[in-house]
Amino acid sequence: MNSIKKIIGTLLILMMPVLLFAQDDKVDMADVMRDNGRIYVVVAVLLTILAGLILYIIRLDRKISKLEREK
Repeated sequence: MNSIKKIIGTLLILMMPVLLFAQDDKVDMADVMRDNGRIYVVVAVLLTILAGLILYIIRLDRKISKLEREK
């Protein structure tokens, strides 16, 4: 079992240059969205979702802390 992990790890390390090379292509969709101004809508939606998740986690942490103090 341990040797299988070593083989998989070695293969993943050897594949890293191939994966990094694949990112060298130009992304046309991002350029089109940037030209149309839609990229700002995407960023705003992502920031809204991230802010909502952070606020949810903070609220949940406070509720859990309150329940722990009550016991």
